[in-house]
This record gives sequence, C-alpha cells and structure tokens, in this order.
Amino acid sequence: MARRFLKHALLASALALPGAALAQPISGLYIAGAGGANWLMDSDATSSSAAVRANFGNGSIEFETGWVALGSLGWGFGNGLRLEVEGSYRRNSVDGASGFGGLVRPLRTTGHVSNWAVMANVLYDFVIPGSPVMPYLGGGVGYAQTNYQGVRVQGFNGPRLDLVGSEGNFAYQGIAGLAFNIAAVPGLAVTAEYRFFGTLDPSIRSNYVPAAGVVARTNTEVENFNHSVLVGLRYAFNQPRPAVVATPVVAAQPTVARTYLVFFDWDRADLTDRARQIIAEAANASRSTQTTRIEVAGHADRSGTPQYNQRLSQRRAEVVAAELARNGVSRSAISISAFGESRPLVPTADGVREPQNRRVEIVLR
Repeated sequence: MARRFLKHALLASALALPGAALAQPISGLYIAGAGGANWLMDSDATSSSAAVRANFGNGSIEFETGWVALGSLGWGFGNGLRLEVEGSYRRNSVDGASGFGGLVRPLRTTGHVSNWAVMANVLYDFVIPGSPVMPYLGGGVGYAQTNYQGVRVQGFNGPRLDLVGSEGNFAYQGIAGLAFNIAAVPGLAVTAEYRFFGTLDPSIRSNYVPAAGVVARTNTEVENFNHSVLVGLRYAFNQPRPAVVATPVVAAQPTVARTYLVFFDWDRADLTDRARQIIAEAANASRSTQTTRIEVAGHADRSGTPQYNQRLSQRRAEVVAAELARNGVSRSAISISAFGESRPLVPTADGVREPQNRRVEIVLR
C-alpha cells in the first residue's frame, strides 16, 4: 500500500511540473557536484599522557554547524548500478567544550576542524515507473585527512590543551538521495542527499600548557562522525532524450489519424484501471469519427530476450484488442501487429526496464 501511494504521489508531482522528465538509469560516464550543511558530532578527546589525564582530564569538544562540498566522477551500467570516485571537503568551527575536570570554569575554546577525503562509492538507483524522481542508496570507503587547526580548550585563567595536528585514516560513508531529472537538458538532474561520514579515531598532536611549569607534548585521540545534507547537480553524458510524462498522444493531423498509448507494468500483459480508461476513450472516438480501421500494435522494453519480448508484445496487443471489442468495437475493424523490442519509444541499452517502451499503440484511421 505504501509503495503504491508513493508511486501515485510522485506521478502527480511529475504531471504538475512541466519541466519533469521520466527518470532513467544512467548508462555511461557522468559527473556530479554538491554542497550543503555539515554537522560534526561532539568529539570525546582523550590524551595519551597519564599525567595530562590526571591534571587536565578528558572531555568532549563541541562544534558549530559547518559546510561540505564534494565532486564526483562515475559510470552507470544502465541497470541502476553506479560506481564513482569522489573528493570532498568538510569544515566545522569549535563551539564549546565540556568535561576536562582539571579546568576552572568557564571553558574557553577556539579553532576549527577540517576533513579532506577521497572515496570510492557504489550506488543503486531505484526507477519508479512513470515518475521523474529516482531514489538511490549507496555507500563508500576511502581515505580522509582530519586536520585540527588552532583548536584550544582552556579554563578560566588556567591551563590549556592545544590540538594543532592532523592524521589520515580509513573513512567510510552511507548515502541516501533523490535525483530529479530535468526535461529541458537530457542527462541533467538535481540531487538532494543525506550522508553519514566517519573515520577511524584520529590521534592529533597536542601541547598541554599548565598554569606554571613545562609544556608537555602529547597526542589526543578524538572522534570524527559527520552528518551532511547536500543539494547538487549531476550530468550524465550520452543519455537518450527522455520521454515527457503525457496523456494519450494525439497525432499531428487528428482528422487523419488519432493515436492512443496504453502502458503496461514490467513483464505483464494485464490491463490497469488507467489502461481500461484509455481503451474506452479510443472506442468512443472510433464511433464519433469517420474511423474505418483500428490498428493495434504491441511493444516491449529490452529487459528480456528478443524472442520473449516478441511474444509478450503479441499478448499485450491481443488483450487491448479484446478490450476494444468489449467496448463495442467490431472485431473485424481491428488489425493486430507485434514488434517486440524493435521499435522503442525511448532508446535504451539492452536489459534496461523502460516503462515508456512497455506499450500498445491504438491508431484510429
């Protein structure tokens, strides 16, 4: 029920937006870029020095909302699967600190933290038939350099801990997003994403400066977990021009011929409620115009073998012809033909499930 509701809601949004184009899996090379807000979670900071821990204590560093920017280069296989290489940068300023039992309150903090990362991602696009919106999920692994710049935690007129180093570590991320295809520019899509990005705990070079005495050089282990929300653009090269969502098509010269399109679910030859409405419209039109012949042509997408798709398109044409007859059209006025996957409405690579190609065309002449 929820899946059907989502499908209908997305289809309604496509009809309401004239610039919407039906979503298709990417085939071939693409590029993408995005930017947005980044939330670096509070980081527990633990010194490697027992003396520092005894005199200064451990605590947590807090961060303000920061920003993130990224770019990627990828390849789509035409079946929803994509592989890409991504570079990203995140930056958050220090907002405060808590804990650190050896400090006199209030605590004072400065500095910022940045993350440079190179990631290899695997993603999968979910095509919703009849919708311009394509959800996708993915994940990635790679390498990140975490840099603490001028980060200082200090008690009121007391000792302080300066974190002034960087370290590279294994990085990982999870990705969930939506792509909205733009009809005016084939291959162009607007993206909206959520990402969780994390690394193994970096060990940052630090200086412990007591109120009086010798500066102690130590390392401080911190945490690095990020939540990001991004908006961006993606462009796929060599994408076929997508079909725009439309009602049954009327030919250029309606006085000569009128065409109706009946669409089918994947690997199905049964009629939906919408398909029955379109067939009824065609039957009514054949009685109100000077129709002498009704051509019924079945088609299929390229997700099966040519032989199977030929038989499937024949079954679809026969089902539509039977429904026309049930609506009062003389069976002798109907001619049936089947073209399998040989005449696609939307050109695709072999194996692609394209909703616009799973159709029967009714032509009134």
